[in-house]
Amino acid sequence: MRRHQTDIAPEARRGRGAASRDAGRFERFSRADDHDGWEIPEEMRLLRTEVSVETPRSVINYTRSPDLPFDRTINPYRGCEHGCIYCFARPSHACLGLSPGLDFETRLVARPEAPEVLARELRARRYSVAPTAIGTNTDPYQPIERDQGVMRGLLEVLRDFRHPVGIVTKGTLIERDIDILSDLAAQGLTRVGISVTTLDAQLSRRMEPRVPAPARRLATVRRLSEAGIPVRLMVSPVVPALTDPELEAILEAGAEAGVDAASWIMLRLPREVSPLWQDWLETHYPDRAARVMARLREMHGGKEYSAQWHHRMRGEGHYAEIIASRFKLAARRLGLDRSVPPLRCDLFRPPPRPGDQLTLL
Repeated sequence: MRRHQTDIAPEARRGRGAASRDAGRFERFSRADDHDGWEIPEEMRLLRTEVSVETPRSVINYTRSPDLPFDRTINPYRGCEHGCIYCFARPSHACLGLSPGLDFETRLVARPEAPEVLARELRARRYSVAPTAIGTNTDPYQPIERDQGVMRGLLEVLRDFRHPVGIVTKGTLIERDIDILSDLAAQGLTRVGISVTTLDAQLSRRMEPRVPAPARRLATVRRLSEAGIPVRLMVSPVVPALTDPELEAILEAGAEAGVDAASWIMLRLPREVSPLWQDWLETHYPDRAARVMARLREMHGGKEYSAQWHHRMRGEGHYAEIIASRFKLAARRLGLDRSVPPLRCDLFRPPPRPGDQLTLL
């Protein structure tokens, strides 16, 4: 098993996904804890979550990725306390000069002024409405949202402007915002995607340590569905030789909970995610580590990951085709393969401000 100079003692990182805080790819130096030579007992302190504040100049991020169904996103936070070891967003923390490992989970950035900035951007004359996605990088309903409330503020702005929005989350805190989401859903302005990687609570706790348990997420699906909010089940990521046997069972559990659509994505290991994932795999599932990595390399031309458009999400080859066929058959059997209506853009209207001249419409 690989060991890093920046490995953190297990008792200090309890409840975290990564084991190290290796420097990101842009850093010349790394930091490490070392004994000072004095024979004095020192208390091993538990790593706590630190939150700093950022004032963004803009919050709408535009993307031209040809394999995504949206062209813009909003991120209320940088980093994610959920700590999913497989998270493809981890490398983004390197752009802040922080570690994609433990820093990604413990040194977070909140954007409390994001709702005001969003309202300003939506009022711009040059703005052209299209559905925006929230939660495609880091989870908007991670634990710090309970105190920060940035996501709720963004939803209030989107509701006031009658702007379409798609949300992806593992967080059950989304139930707090059912009042806003049900208003948006009644107008055809929102859909929610809930990610369920496994139904095994023990595996989930190891792989995604601060995410609500699978059964709890399915209960959230049921609550959203009962409130009239359309929900898509995301079997994501599918992990070869670890979670792939559960594919059909996850879809069945989602259908029973009330989802009306489903999707899947294969495990992705871009940049710093690959060594973090392999260290985790060798620690928790050494008997399957070689098999998991062999399947991934099969799907990416011998590499651990390929970022090629239309390939990166699902890979290629026999194994990828088998997973795709199994998903297709199960989704068809459960009625989850039907197309869903697009979110409406024709209702978009900036709300009047005090002093604005009213129209006759």
